[in-house]
Amino acid sequence: MTSIHRLPVRWDSLPLRTLFLVVSILLAPVAVAAATLSPTQSPNDPNQYRFLELDNGLRVILASDPDADKAAASLNVAVGSGNDPKEREGLAHFLEHMLFLGTEKYPEAGEYQQFIRSHGGSHNAFTAFEDTNYFFDVEAAFLEPALDRFAQQFSHPLFTPELVDRERNAVHSEYSSKLKEDARRLLSVRKAAGNPDHAFSQFAVGNLETLENTQDNPLRPDLIQFWQANYSANVMTLAVYGPQSLNDLETMVTQRFSAIENRDLEPKRHPYPLYDASRLPEKVTAETLKDHRSMTLSFPIPSQQPHYKTKPAAYVANLLGHEGSGSLFDVLKRAGLVESLSAGSGMDTGEHATLDISMSLTREGLKRQDEIIALAFEYIDQIRNEGIREQRFNEMQQLAMMDFRFRERGEPQSEAMRLSRLLKDYPAEDILSAPWLMERYAPEQYRAILDRLTPNNLKLWVAAPSLEAENAEHTQWYETPWQRRAINAESVPSPELSQQLALPGPNPFVPENLDLVPGNAMAHPERIANLDGLDIWYARDTRFETPKANLFISLRTPMARDSARHSVLTRLLVDAINTNLNAWAYSARLAGLDYSVYPHLRGVTLRVGGYSDKLHKLANRILMEFAAPTITEQRFRIARQNLIDALENQAKERPVQQTSAFVQTALLEGAFPVEDRLSSAREITLEELQRFARDFLSETDPVMLAHGNLTEASTLNMARQVQALVLNERKRTQVNRARIRQVPENLTRVNLEVDHPDTGYTLYLQGKDTSYAERARYRLLAQIISSPFYEEIRTTRQLGYIVYATAFEILETPALGLVVQSPSADTATIDAAVQEFTQAFKQRLANLDEPQLNREKQAVISQLLEWDRQLGEVSSRYWREIDRENTAFNSRETLAEAIRKVSLADLQATLRESLIDRQQALMVSTGSADVNEDTMLQQLRKQPPVPH
Repeated sequence: MTSIHRLPVRWDSLPLRTLFLVVSILLAPVAVAAATLSPTQSPNDPNQYRFLELDNGLRVILASDPDADKAAASLNVAVGSGNDPKEREGLAHFLEHMLFLGTEKYPEAGEYQQFIRSHGGSHNAFTAFEDTNYFFDVEAAFLEPALDRFAQQFSHPLFTPELVDRERNAVHSEYSSKLKEDARRLLSVRKAAGNPDHAFSQFAVGNLETLENTQDNPLRPDLIQFWQANYSANVMTLAVYGPQSLNDLETMVTQRFSAIENRDLEPKRHPYPLYDASRLPEKVTAETLKDHRSMTLSFPIPSQQPHYKTKPAAYVANLLGHEGSGSLFDVLKRAGLVESLSAGSGMDTGEHATLDISMSLTREGLKRQDEIIALAFEYIDQIRNEGIREQRFNEMQQLAMMDFRFRERGEPQSEAMRLSRLLKDYPAEDILSAPWLMERYAPEQYRAILDRLTPNNLKLWVAAPSLEAENAEHTQWYETPWQRRAINAESVPSPELSQQLALPGPNPFVPENLDLVPGNAMAHPERIANLDGLDIWYARDTRFETPKANLFISLRTPMARDSARHSVLTRLLVDAINTNLNAWAYSARLAGLDYSVYPHLRGVTLRVGGYSDKLHKLANRILMEFAAPTITEQRFRIARQNLIDALENQAKERPVQQTSAFVQTALLEGAFPVEDRLSSAREITLEELQRFARDFLSETDPVMLAHGNLTEASTLNMARQVQALVLNERKRTQVNRARIRQVPENLTRVNLEVDHPDTGYTLYLQGKDTSYAERARYRLLAQIISSPFYEEIRTTRQLGYIVYATAFEILETPALGLVVQSPSADTATIDAAVQEFTQAFKQRLANLDEPQLNREKQAVISQLLEWDRQLGEVSSRYWREIDRENTAFNSRETLAEAIRKVSLADLQATLRESLIDRQQALMVSTGSADVNEDTMLQQLRKQPPVPH
């Protein structure tokens, strides 16, 4: 449960590639039955859909997916933080919390959560400005009882008085846990510097002060009044996804959700503009805690919701956010002024909206803000004068048609969430196609957007680590320093930079051949050759009916992890390669290809995926760049500083992030302490990096996987390119997988020094070995303990908002992790509560009967063996199996079988050894004066690896 302080995702805030265009050929009239309607769907989507409206006005979209092993539901309420009364800020978010805590039919506070968890599912909710969304997934066979519990939350919530008072603390803990997170701090500045008449300016999370509960100001009556005044079936949209037939799904929904009262309400309107026009143009500067700098050029525009079929803002944003050669981003990055740039819709309330150009700045860029702004307006002028072309529209339309035509199914929960929110914003017939729709070339609409992108209509947001201001204001709840001032944004750009600007030309990566290769999908990859030490794995796979493929090439080398210095050099080398590729390869991303070059414990991996037709072209270019990367002095200085900033910023993460990170740094071979990497980064020179780049592949242990819509012959051709471009005449070696170090016997305590008022606590309980049997016991124990641990520590004791128990498995080393972040309790108090919980749980586990144990086993197995829905999921799983050298590709099945064999006695023994006796336990916490981080880190890094 969380509070999200942004508007729901709409078409113009989706990734740019998916925004471009319409599938006009798919907009044929749809058949309408008496009370139902089927929306237009992708030809590659085998699901069945049905729209219906219940008698109480609740609008519902049903999705029947016969192949699904999970079912899901999401209910969206058109009520959010924008509905909060001014005297009760955070009330919508608090209501979201309270609806989980008992209903008339299911009065126990944790019953819903326990049911979902025990049947292989998950649940959550979030509160946005105009919406609150509730969602869950569960094993498909248990959808009906899960829906029964879910529907009760909206028809018959209890709002138990003692839980009302207790849950205030949970909301306050959520607020407190993020006091030092820049995202929340900068959002508080957006609210303070926006239009004070707009509801967005209000505090959305809530805390003990805004949710006061006293005799003179009781909270429960206000909560119930808010629920009755805002929640109504007719402002709700429901999506239910499962393998059941549409008729069965309709019956389930109608019987349960018809009980939600229709109070005949209207969604709240927000007529005030987001910005005070009398202040524009204006610059607002805010201070960050972390070392990063950003700038956003924000322009108020009319709401774009009426134009979802033509998407003028998306057309313009595609050009503004382009990253190809000559683009605004490309010119600014080559000048050393920015590190990233994106463009798109910021907010859209249905009345007013913004179009934003957001950039992360280098230190030099922060000094030269005026030049950046001037160049941005120069580029806007180019778009205004030369960018509106029907040919460009036609290309965008073609790409969107392909994306929609070959859309793969998502996870049931994400699909349900997406559909419930789209149904709120779009007509039922368009909810499946709306993100891709742009029915016609609309130059007049593009110009109307561009007419708003002027220096006099600018709200400039700048964030940086130090705010040099004598009269800085501070936001009310997050104490963030900020200041505002009027600006003159009309200036002349640098001729040297402006002459480099150029609009993008035709995209050379648009696929031409979308045929599927013949032959059945292979059961798993096969090693088809070894080319001069390069292991080549191949699997033809067209089961998803998409002409796509994924290619992985791992260039494993001992240099990548033999020292902290080489680890840093590897990251800097990867940065240079990615920087050099970006402008050339951006068009490939727009055309349905994507790639990544990333470092890991054994070296560097190149991954290319998407439409198979031009995949080889992109892969070859990446290999050529890797073979001879160009590393300039300017790029080296910026990349090194970015890395130093990122490493220093780790000390400013939330406490539980730092405690959990310590566990991995201390125990994972090839992971190096932050201080070691920092000292290396500060010392490295350009010449050293250039030498490292030449020597990096002098010894390699390479492996390659090609999976999807590819032939064996094309795979072998690509392998030859790998051999010729980066492996020729290089020595072969063997690079073994990293391992996890053993935790010493009994309990090891580590105290970290962290600058945060909350206490962070991570208890890591390690298994004895990496056998499937031991992994199975820890997975199952984590499954059974997670809900009661959360219920006891978070809900009953109210020790913190961030509370969870999880299987803390790293590289097949089993472990149980108990994590708490508390604004009120110290380490001793948290640990005492954990020990008390453990003793109570010991009896609860002893009382577990065989049917309950089998149910929990099935919950774990269902998550483990979840059906593959997209090609990328299968590719990634195969790649992980190759990395762990499991050529049978059956790790999931083997682990599932081990879970089936776990007995209650096994679990009791594991509980005793891990949680009760703490035989191999590592407790990492913050807030103690007795800091011993460095000493314990060195001791732990000397430990032997966990036995196989």
